[in-house]
Amino acid sequence: MRRRKDGGAAPVQPAGMTDAALPSRLLLAEARVPRYTSYPTAALFGPLEETTYRRWLAEQIGPGDALSLYVHVPFCRELCWYCACHTRPTRSAARIEAYLAALLAEAGLLAAALPAHGGIAHLHLGGGTPSILGPEGLRALVGLLRGRFGLRAGAELAIELDPRLFDAPLAGALGEFGFTRASLGVQDIDPEIQRRIGRVQPMEQVAEAVRLLRAVGIGGVNLDLMYGLPGQAEAHVAASARFAATLGADRLAVFGYAHLPGARPHQRAIDAAALPGAAARMAQAERAERELVAAGYVALGLDHFARPGDALAIAAAEGRLRRNFQGYTTDAAPVLLGLGASAIGSLPGGFAQNLVDERRYAEAVGAGRLPVARGLAVTAEDRLRASLIERLMCDFALDLDRPEAAAVIRDALPRLAALEREGLVRRGPGRLEVTPLGRRFVRQVAACFDAHAEAGAARYSVAV
Repeated sequence: MRRRKDGGAAPVQPAGMTDAALPSRLLLAEARVPRYTSYPTAALFGPLEETTYRRWLAEQIGPGDALSLYVHVPFCRELCWYCACHTRPTRSAARIEAYLAALLAEAGLLAAALPAHGGIAHLHLGGGTPSILGPEGLRALVGLLRGRFGLRAGAELAIELDPRLFDAPLAGALGEFGFTRASLGVQDIDPEIQRRIGRVQPMEQVAEAVRLLRAVGIGGVNLDLMYGLPGQAEAHVAASARFAATLGADRLAVFGYAHLPGARPHQRAIDAAALPGAAARMAQAERAERELVAAGYVALGLDHFARPGDALAIAAAEGRLRRNFQGYTTDAAPVLLGLGASAIGSLPGGFAQNLVDERRYAEAVGAGRLPVARGLAVTAEDRLRASLIERLMCDFALDLDRPEAAAVIRDALPRLAALEREGLVRRGPGRLEVTPLGRRFVRQVAACFDAHAEAGAARYSVAV
């Protein structure tokens, strides 16, 4: 997450627009601020030695601590133009097999480096397209992780899937391996919008993927939608939301497209002139929420929705919703370990990220080294600010009477006052609440507690 030197969020005015041209809330919507899936954010990471990481592993994991594992597979058959993930296209079976071998070797090295622990509570395979490993590759990976790390009772096994590359044999394999949740990228169901973002995916493919998942007993199905895409209008977003609801998804995420062609050169294939402006983006996000709430979903946090009986909705109602690199989650494990090129993990004392380049990653693993490259040791103040930001992002409210947070809260008050004048937050005795109007701007509210808001701001997406 990014912050200014004075601790506040620095709104970035759109090029070519003046304050008179945009209402103040639209200027706030156009500001570039972190998504706050961690604090501090990866923009602040610096070099991290393997010896330091090994020491963190040895000293910061207790015998009963649950582990969360994120496994990154950085390949797709083809690259979608909107994507901001660390992934690259390949159709080379040899390249994929070599990567799998390195991944298995890293898992062995990491398992050997750990002290006694409580086993895996959450396993998430992301990418890229993890299913590109194929049924046998997934069997080898999941089998090794089960054997070397152990699974806790009731552990969640989740995977991200491309409906275009999903079939009955793969579905059967996922059911056999014990996967409990799958996330499918939908983005938008309109063929013209799909053409504009380089991902043509008929609705029938998505519906069939959901059917196959249900047929093999995978009870948790997540769908991802997007707004702010080129040529997209409210009607497109509404139709996609209704379609997702009719498929009976348990959870949905509705993300705003982040156009960052400087950081992701393939996004230059998207016609920037066709991107919706700030007012249109806000209207699209609000329309998606109206459609999904009308369909019976509960709105959670910034951009997630769940059925009322879903564990995510229950956690939100009970104040237990969490936020990590995968977004909103029920994952309360104190340790998240990243496996694979570019994967990020977090421990009580800091963050660690692996080498991004898969060849350098494989070379490091082949030499018997944990492939960590970057990271950040966190301070007690970082942890305090992280807890305040997480509660704001999850609960839209904050206890202002926390004695240990008095100095941080006092420093944030001038910036909060500016948002209060906009009607985005409300302060009462000992409590800060994000108003219904302000929920769309919660990243801006969280930035008031961010000591590094300006660092790497060019890499952040716009607030709404």
